[in-house]
Formats: sequence, structure tokens, C-alpha cells
Amino acid sequence: MPVLLLLLASNIFMTIAWYWHLKGGMDKPLLTVILISWAIALVEYCLAVPANRLGYASGWSGGQLKVAQEAITLTVFGVFMVLVLGEPLHWRHLAAFACILAAAGFLFVGK
Repeated sequence: MPVLLLLLASNIFMTIAWYWHLKGGMDKPLLTVILISWAIALVEYCLAVPANRLGYASGWSGGQLKVAQEAITLTVFGVFMVLVLGEPLHWRHLAAFACILAAAGFLFVGK
């Protein structure tokens, strides 16, 4: 559970780092946006690296960690896309998410 919570927190910061400027920050100079994003991403790395180390030490494979991270990323981005960017969620978003969840399921079966 700590691995998933750390990955969730890291993905929230990374989604903000990559996409915050699309809503209300497009008028800022690109270099400013990059520097702010790097500062936010530093927090993400401070959460992701321990999550991966803890997960690997607990018996998760590298593939399991990556697929779990991708599933969390899609979930976080879906929420961000709707709540912050104001974009609608379509059936194809849900279908793509289901494919990622299926991939995660395949990696964790029998583990």
C-alpha cells in the first residue's frame, strides 16, 4: 500500500508539472514554465524513487512497477483533464484505461 500511495502522490505532482501551464499559463514565457515545471517535478522524483525502491525491495518486478505507475498516471490525468482542463471524458479514454488495467492485471496474476 505505501508503494501505491507514493506512486499516486508522485503522479499527481508529475501531471501538474507537465500540464499546469495549459490552463492559464500559456501567456508565461516558456523558460519560466520549464523552470517551474522542473521544481514541481523534483517533488515527483522525491516520491517516485522511494516508491520504486520500496516496491522492488518488496518483491515487485520492474514491469509491475511500471505498469502500476502507468495505470495510476492515466487515472490521475483523467481526473486532471476533466477537473482542471475542462475536457470531456469519452468512451475511448475509458477503453484505453481498461487496456492498461488489463495489462496490470496480467503482470500481477500469480504473483
